[in-house]
Amino acid sequence: MTEPEILDIMYQTFQTAVLLAMPFLLVSMVVGVIIAIFQAATQINEQTMTFVPKFLSILVVMGFLGSSILSTLQEFFRHMLTLMIGS
Repeated sequence: MTEPEILDIMYQTFQTAVLLAMPFLLVSMVVGVIIAIFQAATQINEQTMTFVPKFLSILVVMGFLGSSILSTLQEFFRHMLTLMIGS
């Protein structure tokens, strides 16, 4: 394997990781900002008030996007296997 091929594999790996993590990070960030605004407005500083909604929203995202995430990972794994085999 040449250096450009290795760099391309690394780029594809990081791109896939970002693609898979982005929905969870965005939903968690949006829910966190909404809860922070609510806490600032009501002056309630309860730690579980931030954790539970984020956790539930991540579970909802996993429920909706779980199959597409799995298919993306399978496609990436197949691609890496074909690169390893050399076909």
